Amino acid sequence: MNLVGFPALGIGPFEINPTAIEFGPFRVQWYGLILTIGIILACLYAFYRMKNLGMVLDNMLDIVLVCVPCGIIGARAYYVLTSLGEYHSFYDIIAIWNGGIAIYGAVIGGFLGIVAVCRFKKYKLLPVLDCICPGVMIGQVLGRWGNFVNAEAFGLTDKYDFLSIPVDATGLVKNNPFMMTINGMLVHPTFLYESVWNIIGFIVINACFKHKKWDGQITVMYLTWYGLGRSIIEGFRGDSLYIGPFRISQLIAFVCFVVGAILLIYMHARNKIKTSETL
Repeated sequence: MNLVGFPALGIGPFEINPTAIEFGPFRVQWYGLILTIGIILACLYAFYRMKNLGMVLDNMLDIVLVCVPCGIIGARAYYVLTSLGEYHSFYDIIAIWNGGIAIYGAVIGGFLGIVAVCRFKKYKLLPVLDCICPGVMIGQVLGRWGNFVNAEAFGLTDKYDFLSIPVDATGLVKNNPFMMTINGMLVHPTFLYESVWNIIGFIVINACFKHKKWDGQITVMYLTWYGLGRSIIEGFRGDSLYIGPFRISQLIAFVCFVVGAILLIYMHARNKIKTSETL
């Protein structure tokens, strides 16, 4: 049980039990249920979009049945490989029920699964990715609320850094009405920051879907949007995985943002030149 509250909003503190169902020695955690709902909604969104590509349910199930397990394996593998000192046996490595997954690993694993299916089935990769990426944002929105239930992945108030560069962000503590407490400790609700950021991103990117100019545009927009938000929000986290002095997720997110922004600008300029040449 954890005590959480939002003192500036007059909410709490109240108890949160991470366990949803307990039957003898077996427990079902809210985190797992929330992630499962997120995966289902992401798949339903992808199904809705892929119908416009002329894909039938069997085609879409081919992708889901490979993509989802690959995403789970990738999420675990990414965390384990960046935290090798915590694991001492094969059982420790596969004991995902004890916690330890990372969203970037899920994205990488899921992407590799999609590539494999598209190559084998001869589906067009970029249009398929465009259909899936906004759905991934739905899963990320819900997944962060799983972190809330677990009272984890929060931000510390005593430090902030961007790519190992310290930044004075104390003003965000004093003037932030959404600051929360976890077991009496004042923290940044980074789960909420990222969830809201992804909601806005989903709305914007979904609205742009019917206006896309080139295959892969929605995918690049997703990577750019998420990369920008995650690279900023990650600087608050007190549980980041590091490579040298850098937060791994922050570094990857910033690279995604920079590369994505360059691609969007380049493709926009290229399409503008093509349009002017045809007039």
